[in-house]
Amino acid sequence: MGLSSALATAMSGLRANQASLAITSGNIANAQTPGYVAETPNQSELATGTGGTTVQVNGVTRELDVFIQNQLRTETGGAGFADQMSNILGQLQSVYGTPGGTGTLETAFNSFTSALQGLSSNPGGLSAQTTALGAAQTLAQQLNTTSQGIQTLRSNVEQDIGTSVNQANADLTRIASLNTQLQGLGPNDPSAATLEDQRDSAINDLASLMDVKAVTDGANQVSVMTNSGVQLVSGSQASQFAFSSAGTLSPTSLYNADPIKNGVGSLTIKLPNGANIDAIANNVISSGRIAADIQLRDQTLVQAQNQVDQLAASMSSSLSDLTTQGTAVSSGSLSGFTLDLSNLQAGNSINLTYTNALGQQQQVKVVAVTDPSALPLASPTGTSPQVIGVNISGGVASVASQLNAALGASHLQFSNPSGNTLQLVANSADNVTVNSASTTTTVTSPTSGNPQLAVFTDAGSPYTGAITGSGSELTGLAGRIEVNPALIANPSALTVYNTNPQTPAGDNTRSNFLFSQLTSATSTFLPQSGLGSSKAPFNGTIGNYLQQFLSLQANAAASATSLQQGQAVVVSTLQQKFDSTSQVSIDSEMSNLIALQNSYAANAHCMSVVQSMMQTLMQVQL
Repeated sequence: MGLSSALATAMSGLRANQASLAITSGNIANAQTPGYVAETPNQSELATGTGGTTVQVNGVTRELDVFIQNQLRTETGGAGFADQMSNILGQLQSVYGTPGGTGTLETAFNSFTSALQGLSSNPGGLSAQTTALGAAQTLAQQLNTTSQGIQTLRSNVEQDIGTSVNQANADLTRIASLNTQLQGLGPNDPSAATLEDQRDSAINDLASLMDVKAVTDGANQVSVMTNSGVQLVSGSQASQFAFSSAGTLSPTSLYNADPIKNGVGSLTIKLPNGANIDAIANNVISSGRIAADIQLRDQTLVQAQNQVDQLAASMSSSLSDLTTQGTAVSSGSLSGFTLDLSNLQAGNSINLTYTNALGQQQQVKVVAVTDPSALPLASPTGTSPQVIGVNISGGVASVASQLNAALGASHLQFSNPSGNTLQLVANSADNVTVNSASTTTTVTSPTSGNPQLAVFTDAGSPYTGAITGSGSELTGLAGRIEVNPALIANPSALTVYNTNPQTPAGDNTRSNFLFSQLTSATSTFLPQSGLGSSKAPFNGTIGNYLQQFLSLQANAAASATSLQQGQAVVVSTLQQKFDSTSQVSIDSEMSNLIALQNSYAANAHCMSVVQSMMQTLMQVQL
């Protein structure tokens, strides 16, 4: 090797050392910078004539494991989902309160039933009546508070969707902008590394909000999409989400894919090609914080509201509903029952049981409505009883006509022989038998002569469970339920159920009935409560139902916490694996720094020796 070659080699080594020192210094300086990925210089050997070589620095390499990075982003989305679910369900448990503690539904319900039991022992005592009335008011107020707490959580989640959407849009815009800045820069270009760090940071932040997949092409452009395949970023173009918040939500504020019927904030996404997609109806987002918020707002917390509404409705109906059996009639081969529909209100029902021509017993529940837009009412196939809705506003003759149209194929015959009487018969020649028929009506008068009493009302009006075109009276009842104003004005109505003749002093018929209805009578609860199913609904006492749904919610909160903790472990483990290659190691960088300093000194010494030799040669020539 000649002196020129040796000098060239030493000089290239110095240049490489200087570049490497700059990279190492940058690593050390950014050791604590979030999102910074450690860099290493790319060096290559070049031939410089016969037997000579030099070194050249060709940019930098970011030390990251792409496979682990993609896994980490997937699990980050899962963690964002689990964190929010655990957070809100934990707050929901605070709304319900500590089991057995003061100010809880369970305690208020038990206090009311205990007060009724005490009233049965002393039905004429003003103190016992006042105590029972106060316990009823406390229970109604606790239902109001619980309903308000649930809707506050829904409103908070609605607001959080808007905040998260704004954050997601900022991330998408940032990613597209960085793609633009990285155009024309190779993945190993030193000036590209910082931009790539920033782009990865934006994608990571987006991953906590929704499920994302990122793919980098040969031009160092990242395309981002959801797991459902919806494009979020393509080169320099970014999709944008739009969220129109509905503000403060109420129990009737429910999601509907029909924009006209939708009562909550709508979430759409505008794609780079200009197309708009309903992000909720099309399940665009399946993970991350936004997906959790949507599920909480539209499903989890709606079910929680359904549960307390069912509790309020069951308490109201069980105490005020009167079931009256029909009167048996027969004429030749025709036999059945007559029913008095004079007290039938919207939400009340006609209940039928018959044996069909195949020998199978069938149950039918005919629900009265006064709003034609609520019809038809259809129960799921295979459920029992079969539910049919009839408009009672046209009178009993109209009811009979509607029932003949709905059940005529079953060989049941309906008619209106007179007044408010509905007659139901079957012909024995058709091998069809009407087994029973009854009406369930709401007793509104405290002195009807029956033990039934409307202890609770819907904001002062009798609760009947009426169904209209806009929904059921049951929805949101827990927030509106209150003690009957007539009962507050006259607490003695808790025991006095007749004035002609006067209820005897010490008669505990009504108080015993009220206590029995709440503690031992069984009811069937709708599957919207999360208990049972449409084909096998939950049956039990009101107390059983209360315990069951509180237990269901407690288990859901515990499961969410467990999932959140497990997901945190997964993310932490992946983060450690990712950091093991991408994070700056001060020890390693200091070792590199020492090695580079030694190399720098060696190259400098080589240049010094070459200079000395060349001076010697020059002197020899002289």
